Amino acid sequence: MSKPTLLLTGATGVLGRAFIDELADDHHLVCLRHRTPVDDPRIEELPGTLGDEHLGLGADGLRHLAGRIDGVLHSAAHTGWKATRDELFHANVTGTEHLLGLVRRADVPFTFVSTAFVARPQGDEHKEVGPAAYVDSKAAAEQLVRDSGVPAVIVRPSVVCGHSETGYIAAFQGLHRVIGGVAMGIIPVLPAGPEAPIDTVPSDVAARAVGRLIRRGTTTGEFWLTAGRQSLTLFECVEQAMLAAERAGFPPEHPPRLMPTEALDRLLLPLLEDTLPRSVRHNFRVFAELMMLFQVSAKMESSFGELGMAEEVTHAKLKDAFGKCSDYWVREKMTARKAAA
Repeated sequence: MSKPTLLLTGATGVLGRAFIDELADDHHLVCLRHRTPVDDPRIEELPGTLGDEHLGLGADGLRHLAGRIDGVLHSAAHTGWKATRDELFHANVTGTEHLLGLVRRADVPFTFVSTAFVARPQGDEHKEVGPAAYVDSKAAAEQLVRDSGVPAVIVRPSVVCGHSETGYIAAFQGLHRVIGGVAMGIIPVLPAGPEAPIDTVPSDVAARAVGRLIRRGTTTGEFWLTAGRQSLTLFECVEQAMLAAERAGFPPEHPPRLMPTEALDRLLLPLLEDTLPRSVRHNFRVFAELMMLFQVSAKMESSFGELGMAEEVTHAKLKDAFGKCSDYWVREKMTARKAAA
């Protein structure tokens, strides 16, 4: 029996790489890529672009692709926080619209990778750049999928921290900036309280959940790939990052102070505005923006139990995975810097 053919977008991304590892054994993966080659012998690469209604394949090429696929897994997204709102919406909403055109033509199920942070309350003011603009674009793309009428599954992973056993990640993310800031001792304050929940899941666990949905033939529903009630606290994340630095022989002198954002903005920053170097003030702002994305006021719901995967996202296992993620960052960054010095 031949393998089902699955079109995968975003194959060079953090989750895209994990999807290849999860699905390549029993699927023929056709990976639509724009500039960066996937360079993996397990998959078929197809140069194209989501910015074009024909996906950069031309009308004949799109028709040919539609005739050979059994499903679409759309994980490509523009996540650059310096991108404008228009750039984010063009990539994440218009790109999804173009891909839905292929899904209609092929008459196949669609799995859309969104973000769990659409659950964060969004204010009336629309940000033009940064995490809030990105989340807005994913929420708009979700609505487009729901309104499309095609058989569709929406999955919402939270922050991906790396492989649960090795800590490996295809590319360092915003979360790793927090780990790095703590491990290197370059940021004295983190803008969140110690008990703030930090929802993060390993890349291989999130990919396994999506693989389970695809293999079950699930074609409708919305699934939260989150730690939920098992989330680590910010204090635990800081502790793991510091332990990783210590294990590698770079113990930070002092842990950062954990201070809720409103207190930081109202009390501390005005006092230090004229005395802190510009680079330190910039770090404060960057980390504040990161923490506003990562933390949620309440623990999000999780669908791992529904998928029969509750044992893979226990608090203890997530803490261990975050420690390995921190070890990987320290090994790749701090140890490399020491060797180069």
